[in-house]
Amino acid sequence: MTTPDLQALIARMGVAARAASARMAAAPTAARNRALVALARLLRAEVAALREANALDLAAATAAGTPAAMVDRLKLTDAVIATVAEGCEQIAAMPDPIGEITHLRQRPSGIAVGQMRVPLGVFGMIYESRPNVTIEAASLSIKSGNACILRGGSEAIHSNLALWKLVQAALVEADLPADAVQLVQTTDRAAVGHLIASPEAVDVIIPRGGKGLIERISREAKVPVIKHLDGNCHIYVDASAEMALALRVTDNAKTQKYSPCNAAESLLVHQAMAAEFLPRIGALFAAKGVEMRGDAPSVALLSGIPGARVVAATEQDWFEEYLAPIISVKVVDDLDAAIAHINRCGSHHTDAILTEHHPSAMRFLREVDSSSVMVNASTRFADGFEYGLGAEIGISTDKLHARGPVGMEGLTSLKWVVLGQGEVRT
Repeated sequence: MTTPDLQALIARMGVAARAASARMAAAPTAARNRALVALARLLRAEVAALREANALDLAAATAAGTPAAMVDRLKLTDAVIATVAEGCEQIAAMPDPIGEITHLRQRPSGIAVGQMRVPLGVFGMIYESRPNVTIEAASLSIKSGNACILRGGSEAIHSNLALWKLVQAALVEADLPADAVQLVQTTDRAAVGHLIASPEAVDVIIPRGGKGLIERISREAKVPVIKHLDGNCHIYVDASAEMALALRVTDNAKTQKYSPCNAAESLLVHQAMAAEFLPRIGALFAAKGVEMRGDAPSVALLSGIPGARVVAATEQDWFEEYLAPIISVKVVDDLDAAIAHINRCGSHHTDAILTEHHPSAMRFLREVDSSSVMVNASTRFADGFEYGLGAEIGISTDKLHARGPVGMEGLTSLKWVVLGQGEVRT
């Protein structure tokens, strides 16, 4: 499409989204819930058709030589479909925040002042690879009374189109505007540039994908952006960590799945635990083909493990999001050193401490500057579904408006309301 054509397309979608957002904000909770329940039913009923559409994307990605981690993100398996369907139902069952008035307090003048939760309006979602994001974004948008314009990656176009058609069918079934969820159907990348530069079309942009995409959106957008750039997540094994727990959680955080942004990329081990812990976790990693990039003390402890792939870490390794069977490993002197390393090298996404020492756990929670901070749990739990949000629109490592997994409440705002009985200011 030509530039004028793309500009006109985004403008039309924006006008339709604005009109739909007004209807969604006024729609009864029951109608929005009906749409979500209908969407869950349609997803389960159309598994075969969805898998067929997804197969086209997987075949194209494989033929194009797409890296295995990216192909994995493209897969729309039965389990993925079941999870997003369950997420729709979970969101439908959640309380509706829209219209809720909180912090209502009486003022000396006689007026009552509070805040009402309201939809953001229209958000634009730009994402890569994962087609399940289409449903997560749509379901959260519906429940929160917003409208959205979705632009998935060209590598998932067939999957996204198939999913979006089910969303529209569910909206129509619930007597809600089909334009409440729109999909940019062109794969022309220039469409993204027009969308992120159109404050008349969208109120906020939410990018979800690789660092390059998010850096571009952050740099070029003319509307607010909710984002995270990467996920260099840390596991810190403290001096008092229980060995079996530390092995189980560290292994899960790194190897349960390599491609998500909440997989552990860096392992820090207290010097008092290193001699006992590192050879044991190293053996688990070696058996799964995980390459370990360590500082001098960790390399010395890991190198003798049969089959282990151990190399000396560079300075850049402490900052890397690998999204692959690779992990950086560092022996630290104490908790202070671990916290300092995480705050300097981490991406402020998700970091965990494994410890039996309560004061250390509390210090870690307070002082690590990340959107999710955990004690004795795998970083892989850092997502909206596991947090009970039903689904997530993405992870935010920003500090304003929303932080961490962004669910339904992150797609709302507050406005002040004043209730009076004829009071006048004197």
